[in-house]
Amino acid sequence: MIGKLFDVRRRLPAGLTAMLTLVVVIMLSVMADSTMQSLPATASGEQFSAERAMVHLKRFAAEPRPIGSPANNRAETYLAGQLRAAGLEVEVQRAVGAWSSAGLATFGQVDNIVGRLRGTGSTGTVLIAAHYDSAAMGPGASDDGAAVAAMIETVRALRTGPGLRNDIVLLMSDGEEDGVLGAEAFVREHPLGKAGGVLLNWEARGVSGPSLMFETSVNNARLVETFVNAVPAPRGHSAMAELYRQLPNNTDFTPLTKAGFAGMNFAYIQRSSLYHTAGDSIANLTPGSLQHHGSNMLALARALGDADLRTMTSDQDATYFRALGTTITYPGQLVWPLAVLGVLAVAGLALMARVRRLLSLPRLIAATLSTVVPLLVSAAAAQGLWELLVAWRPAYDLMGGLLHRPRAYQAAIALLCALAVLGWYLLLRRRLGPAALAVGALSWLAGLGLLCAQVAPGASFLFTLPALAGALGWLGALLLPVPAWARTAVAMLGPITAAMLLPSLARDVFDGMGLALGGVSALVLALFGLIVVPVAELFLPDPVTRPKRAVVLAVPLTALLLTAGLVATGFVVDDFDADRPRRTHLAYVMDADTRTAHWVSADTAPPQWTRRYVSGHDTSALPAGYARGTLRTGPAPAIAADGPRATVLAHSGNTLKLHLTVEKGTRSVTLRFDKPITQATASTGRFGSASVPVTGTRRGTWPSEIRFRGIPAQGAQITVRIPETDRIHLTAIAETDGLTAVSGFVPRPPNLVAATREDGDLTAVTRTYNLTRTDAPRGGSPKVDSPPPLNGGFQEGDHDHD
Repeated sequence: MIGKLFDVRRRLPAGLTAMLTLVVVIMLSVMADSTMQSLPATASGEQFSAERAMVHLKRFAAEPRPIGSPANNRAETYLAGQLRAAGLEVEVQRAVGAWSSAGLATFGQVDNIVGRLRGTGSTGTVLIAAHYDSAAMGPGASDDGAAVAAMIETVRALRTGPGLRNDIVLLMSDGEEDGVLGAEAFVREHPLGKAGGVLLNWEARGVSGPSLMFETSVNNARLVETFVNAVPAPRGHSAMAELYRQLPNNTDFTPLTKAGFAGMNFAYIQRSSLYHTAGDSIANLTPGSLQHHGSNMLALARALGDADLRTMTSDQDATYFRALGTTITYPGQLVWPLAVLGVLAVAGLALMARVRRLLSLPRLIAATLSTVVPLLVSAAAAQGLWELLVAWRPAYDLMGGLLHRPRAYQAAIALLCALAVLGWYLLLRRRLGPAALAVGALSWLAGLGLLCAQVAPGASFLFTLPALAGALGWLGALLLPVPAWARTAVAMLGPITAAMLLPSLARDVFDGMGLALGGVSALVLALFGLIVVPVAELFLPDPVTRPKRAVVLAVPLTALLLTAGLVATGFVVDDFDADRPRRTHLAYVMDADTRTAHWVSADTAPPQWTRRYVSGHDTSALPAGYARGTLRTGPAPAIAADGPRATVLAHSGNTLKLHLTVEKGTRSVTLRFDKPITQATASTGRFGSASVPVTGTRRGTWPSEIRFRGIPAQGAQITVRIPETDRIHLTAIAETDGLTAVSGFVPRPPNLVAATREDGDLTAVTRTYNLTRTDAPRGGSPKVDSPPPLNGGFQEGDHDHD
C-alpha cells in the first residue's frame, strides 16, 4: 500500500507551474505587506505628512535623551510647547516611576507630558501614547521619536476638522527605556491614567518597515474591527499578538493595559540591527515608516474619537491576518470549529487514501511520528549555524542576532530547512509511500491548529487553514472527475494557503527576533515545507523505482554547497563599515575610596580600538559587587570625582533606610547588595515615592540591585526590606553618560558604535560600604556617610574593598 494521492501524465510542466505559482504567491504576499509612501509637506491639511512630522523630529531627536539628561529636559520643553501651541490642555506630571524584575528594582524621576483635547460629548478617553526618552546609546529617532513626532502632526491634522466626540489624551511618557517608568507612574498616580479608556501605543524595534499591530489587549474583537475598517494600510496578524503575550518583553502598553486600558500596540521592526544604537538616527529612518505610523494614528484617532467607546468592549478575541493584500478577520467562536474541521478533513483524507489502498494504518502512523524529525533538524541546524557564525565572527555576539545584512544567512537557513524536509521525504518515500507522508505532515498541522485553539487561539489559523485547505485539496484531487490540470490546481489549495501565511511569518520572526533565535523561524519554514513537499512528486519517478545513487547524493551535496556559498556570501556582504558599524562595549569605573580606576569591557573579541583600553580578564581589583559576567579590564587614570554617598538613616527589623546623594552631573545611581532583597521603595520628597516587591536574584553579580535613573540634585531616599543579617555589603555606583571626562580617552572610529549593554559608555564612580549590626547607638556627631545608627540598627564600618 504505497501510492500517490494523485498523478498526471505531463509531470514536469505541471511541477514547474506549481512551483512558479508558489513563488508568485510568496512574492505577492511580501509586496502586499510593504509600508506606505511618505507624503510631502504640501499635502492637504487634513492628511498626515511625514515631511511635516520630520520637522519636529529634527528638533528633539538629534541626540540621545535618556531619562534625567539635559537633552531629555530640552525635548520635554519643546514637546510640551508644541502641544500647548496646538491648543491642548497640557501638564507635566512629575513623579517617581518604578519597575521590578528578578533581583532588580528600578526607579526613576519621570516627567510625563500629558496633553488633552476635550471632546464635544465624550463617552470615554482615547489615549495615544509614545515615549520621548531614548536609550542612552543613540538618539532614538525611531524608538520612539518618530511616534512622538507623529503625535504632534496628528494633533495638527485633527484640529483642521470638526471637534471629535471623545476626549483625546496624548501621553508622551518618560523613562520607558529603563523599565516603563513613566507609564507606571501615570496609571498609579494620574487621574487620567486611573480612568481607563482605549489605548493606542506606538513603538519601534528597527528603523524601517510597515507599522505592524503586533499586540492587543484581551477581548479585542471590536478593536480589531475598528482597526481593519479605519486605517488605510492595516498590517499585522493575531499570531503576533499571541506570540508577544508569551515573551518577557514589555513596552508602555504593559502597565497601561494592566491598569484597565483596552488597546492596540504598533511598531515597525525592519533593520533592527540599529535598534538602541547610535544608528537609530534621523538619517537612517525610512520616511515611509513614519508615514505609516502617522496615517494609522490619525485614522484611528478619528474613528475612535467619534465612536461610542462604551460599545468597544467584547467578550472574545478576533483572528485577523492578511492574504494577498486583503485583511481577513473572523470571530473567536470559529477558532475551535475550524480546528476540529481541519482534524476531521485530514482524517477523512486518510480514510479515503486507505480505501484507495494508497496507504496503510501502520505506515501512516510511522509517517506521522517521523515528521518530528525534519522539524527538529531544521531548528537545530538554524541554531547551530548561529553558533558557528558567532565562533567565526565573535563580533556577532554583541549584535544579539540582529545583523545588518542577514538575508544571505536567512536564505541559508531556508535552504537547510528545505534539505531537512526533502531529505526526510526522499528517505522514507519508498518505505512509507508518498500518500502516508503527505497525510502525516497534514496531521501535524491539524494537530498544531487544535493545540493553538486551546493555548493561543489567535495563532491557530496558521496551521488550521493550511491543514484544512490541504486535506480538502487532496480529497478533491482524489474524487473529482475533472481533467488532470484541474486536479493539480485543486491539490495546490493547501500549499498556496501555506504560502500566503507561513513565509511572511518567518520573515517577521527573523526581523523581530534575529538569527540568535533562528530556530523559531526555521520551525515555521519547516512546517511550510511539510505541506509543500508533496509537490515534489511531480518531479519524481514512481515510488517503487529505486533512485540512482548519484541522484541520491547529488541533492544533499548540492544543497550543502549552496548553503556554504550563502554563508560565505553573508560574511562578505555583512562586513562592518561606517554605515553598518560593529558594536563594542566599554565602561570606566573608579573606586572613590582607593582612587584606583579601570577600563572594563564585556567584548569576547574586542576590536583594536577597545584593546587599547583593556588587555586581560583580571577583575579582582574592581570594586566589590561591580563586576557582572565575564569582563576584560585595563588600568585607567583617576578622575576628579567624589562618588555617591549612602547615609544610613534607620533600621527596624528587616527594613534598611538610606539616603543617597550624588555630585552634579550624575544621572543615575545603582546599588548592589550581597544579600537578596524582597521590597524596595524610593522617595524624592515633593515628587513622591514608589514601592515594588522584588523576587528572585540577579545573575552574574551580587544577588540584588536597585537603580535610580534621573536622580534629582537633592538625592533620593531608598528603603529596602532585606533578611535580618549581621553584615551587609553595599556598593553604590554613580553613573555619568559618556567617557570624555577621562584623560586620554579617544572616541570610537566611525565603524564602531557602543553596544547596548546598560553599563556601556558610562563613567562609574563607586563607594563600597560594610554595614554591620550594633546593639547600641554610637556617640559623636553624624557624618554624611557615617551617621549614628538607631538602637539595634546598622552602622557603617570600614569601606570594604574585598
